[in-house]
Amino acid sequence: MNIMDWTEQDVKDTLPKREADSHKGTFGTALLLAGSEDMPGAALLAGLGAMRSGVGKLVIGTSAGVIPLIVPVLPEATYWRDGWKKAAAGQPGETIRAAALGPGLPQTDEVQQAADQLLSADYPVILDAGAITKRTYPKRKAPVILTPHPGEFSRMTGLPIQEIQQNRAGYAAEWAERLHVTIVLKGNETIIAFPDGECRRNTTGNGALAKGGTGDTLTGMILGMLCCHQDPKHAVLNAVRLHGECAELWTKERSAHTLLAHELSELLPRVWKEYE
Repeated sequence: MNIMDWTEQDVKDTLPKREADSHKGTFGTALLLAGSEDMPGAALLAGLGAMRSGVGKLVIGTSAGVIPLIVPVLPEATYWRDGWKKAAAGQPGETIRAAALGPGLPQTDEVQQAADQLLSADYPVILDAGAITKRTYPKRKAPVILTPHPGEFSRMTGLPIQEIQQNRAGYAAEWAERLHVTIVLKGNETIIAFPDGECRRNTTGNGALAKGGTGDTLTGMILGMLCCHQDPKHAVLNAVRLHGECAELWTKERSAHTLLAHELSELLPRVWKEYE
């Protein structure tokens, strides 16, 4: 199959400019449904990634007990108390530019009901972690973006992990077309497969990303970039590449063993600036 790298020049050609006369409404409101009592940090990690990635306003729908833990670190977001549970019953009362569901959430029927509600709207939707399961997706104009690691990809396809790893690009492309979704198959040289058959390989990143929470940060970065890019493809591809470059910047001066996921969001401003 024909797979091309997403290059440094591709990023320079597609990263949006932030015009002087823009305001938060220019870049829209993102909805992040994430974080449970047992995994509160996932909402914070994804929230930090989103806020650093160009969004105008971020609403975090999370468990009530999670909010006081996050607010001291991320006061810039607004919060929807028990939002991921409320979303299972209906849409939020705001105009949403893009939404993400799943980081730090359990694999329950309630989470899938929340996914159904998001998918019934007409904005880009990212499904990650607890929201990824074996299912079908409705036909819609706005993209559906799945961000599985190999174990989650196995769960949604029924394929053995070892088999997936031997043909990552082939299987990602096959299932992206079959399900009519964009698939970000995470791992060494992350594969980004689109439902129209386009398939890209990311060449940034390193072993520093092999740690809990880095995927939550990536989900947030994709969410934020969907709000400031005109083309959703470019948003996904640029988020994946810059996420990997943050890890590379870390290891220029520090051990790959020592990266913490929230530090990716702290490194992103320096990485992004290099492309401007």
